[in-house]
Amino acid sequence: MQTGSVSAQIRLRVEITGTVQGVGFRPFIFGLARSLGLAGSVMNAGDRVICAVEGPEGACREFVRRVRSDAPPLADVHTVEASASSPEGATDFVISDSLQIDQERLSAVPPDIATCARCLEEVADPADRRHRYPFICCTECGPRYTVVQALPYDRAKTSMADFPLCPRCRTEFENPRDRRFHAQATSCVECGPQLTAARIDEAVGALLDGAVVAVKGLGGYQLLCRADRATSVQRLRDRKHRETKPFALLVDSVATAEDLVELDSAARKAMQAPEAPIVLARARETSGIAPEVAPGTRLLGLMLPATSLHAMLASGVGAPLVCTSGNRSNEPIIIDDQSAVEAFDEVADLVVSHNRRIERRADDSVGHIVGGQFQLLRRARGYAPRSVPLASAGPAVLGVGAELKSTTCLALADRASLSVHLGDLENPATLRAFEDTIADQVAFAGADVALVVHDLHPEYLSTKFATGQEIAPTLAVQHHHAHLVSCLVENRHEEPAIGVVFDGLGWGTDGSAWGGEFLIGDAQGCERADHLSVVSMPGGVRAIREPWRMAVAHCVEAFGEVPPFVRFVLDDIRLDAVAALCAEPTTLRTSSIGRLFDAVAALCGLAHTVTYEGEAAIALEGLAVGCDSADEKYRSSGADAGGVVRAVVDDLSAGVDRSLVAHRFHRWVASFVVSTCVRLRDRTGVGAVALTGGVFQNRLLVDLLLPMLAEQQFDVIRQSRVPPNDGGISLGQVAIGRAHLARSR
Repeated sequence: MQTGSVSAQIRLRVEITGTVQGVGFRPFIFGLARSLGLAGSVMNAGDRVICAVEGPEGACREFVRRVRSDAPPLADVHTVEASASSPEGATDFVISDSLQIDQERLSAVPPDIATCARCLEEVADPADRRHRYPFICCTECGPRYTVVQALPYDRAKTSMADFPLCPRCRTEFENPRDRRFHAQATSCVECGPQLTAARIDEAVGALLDGAVVAVKGLGGYQLLCRADRATSVQRLRDRKHRETKPFALLVDSVATAEDLVELDSAARKAMQAPEAPIVLARARETSGIAPEVAPGTRLLGLMLPATSLHAMLASGVGAPLVCTSGNRSNEPIIIDDQSAVEAFDEVADLVVSHNRRIERRADDSVGHIVGGQFQLLRRARGYAPRSVPLASAGPAVLGVGAELKSTTCLALADRASLSVHLGDLENPATLRAFEDTIADQVAFAGADVALVVHDLHPEYLSTKFATGQEIAPTLAVQHHHAHLVSCLVENRHEEPAIGVVFDGLGWGTDGSAWGGEFLIGDAQGCERADHLSVVSMPGGVRAIREPWRMAVAHCVEAFGEVPPFVRFVLDDIRLDAVAALCAEPTTLRTSSIGRLFDAVAALCGLAHTVTYEGEAAIALEGLAVGCDSADEKYRSSGADAGGVVRAVVDDLSAGVDRSLVAHRFHRWVASFVVSTCVRLRDRTGVGAVALTGGVFQNRLLVDLLLPMLAEQQFDVIRQSRVPPNDGGISLGQVAIGRAHLARSR
């Protein structure tokens, strides 16, 4: 390239911040500088990459432009700053040793990336020296977050430091024209990690025979078995103590996935992304998957192999495999070998392990296609801890999230870094992982935290942690306000919006359990503009595990009693006692639309009790999907749920098909949202609507709602890379915390 060939000679110092380590950024800089005929150097420096380029001014300016425009696909460039100085006479371009800095820095650790196609080709090639090597990687793929110990991201600061490079790997590592140039986790069978227990062929044989096999993956141990063998799947359920929650499936190719589920182009793209998430899709009638894999739902979660080890297991068995977190139900995924030996003694028939340490746990990420776009439901391997941009720079703020689907978030400078999905804090092991994650997050970033933000609920363990810690002063933030702001921050929407925040439960400012909220506001504050009508929540948290209780509560509110038909459907000897409890002044009251979904599911005979969060609502959505009616019999009568409950009971008692009832209910929810938003826009002039909260994981509801909101010309804001459920709460917390500190100055 001849750009700038007659320009004056200059030298530029260029600093690039963001996720620029472990993504092939320095090799990219090296190649870019060489292609432009520039001399100088590049190095890692804590949170950033620093380069010096020297040569014709035009070429130097072109270099700066292309640093951002041509960055590697796995990089996430935040800022590029260049300053000019006099040339120093450099004659070559080199990669210098990393510079360790002590100042506060943004923790921009790159996420783990699934094994790329070129590496998988080498694994499959008998003539290649990495043939069937389980730990193959290059600058475009492989472990990062789960092996790094400290920044800058160099091999010496990862668990790969235990494996010195052999001469051939060293040659590749140092060759600027090799795709393993400065690939920090590269290795081969001669110098890299090794399997320490069963061999791959032993594992394949065991799986073919119906065994349960534990496998040490990227971010923790996983449990595998044949997905087409009912006895194997049930054995895994019994041993893992996981009653009905669906299992994810590992498949060897998208072609295999399409034999099992209905995939559109967006779903195929999501499956084949470098992050390799679990993608939920509707099962085909001819899938051949054992019903025990996903009881009570037609949805299956499928993923492609994240490592070559998983690829060899999947192809070797030649059938879909259950692939679930290696733990007992509700506990964090196991990452250390000793714990695995103890935990899997009675769970797995065979263990496939290796001698590379996992520094940080990371479950598989989960998402689905809703409203035509991919939406994360669990943000973990492949996505975390990639940061989210904030509107401006500010002091360090830590958000500790809620209770379920726990994540933590650390805001530094103008970015917010969310942790991986941790799980539900009510489990002691998960609570310990939560505390360890916070300590690691703060120490890793070298952050001087100015504020710790927690949920308003006084009994959440995250709240108790925050109020008992000595890191920084605290701020309590209402649950649904954090949901709204999380959605706004992800979409870089800085104006107030109507927040439609629907979920199962969040502590309200009035001492009741909110969950069917219409808020108007932003990070500066919000107004509770409307909400679903309030009913009793008899038994408190027991009403979450036993949806029939919410059916009783809604019937008592709608009819003043429990109608005979409902008594027949619910058929519980405690019914009258629970109905009486609804009238007690001390009984918790709730506006939760998630609990209304539970009630309707119970009335439809779908869920007397549940074993995991959202089970009843998932079953109701699945029932409704089976009906393609455009019937709008249930008209929204404002925020009063009594009307729709009476309509549901009347239809069911008259023998109307349950799928039509379920579909009519979903349409009622959509019309309730639109009519309320129109009324609020008329009152306030706010025309942006943010849809957030766990209820908006319901694909049917969103698909019904989007065209209705578009017809009313609303600007609709939805979440994609940050979960709309409680996994996104911590992001909203830090943004609200930043706004609070700004007002306090």
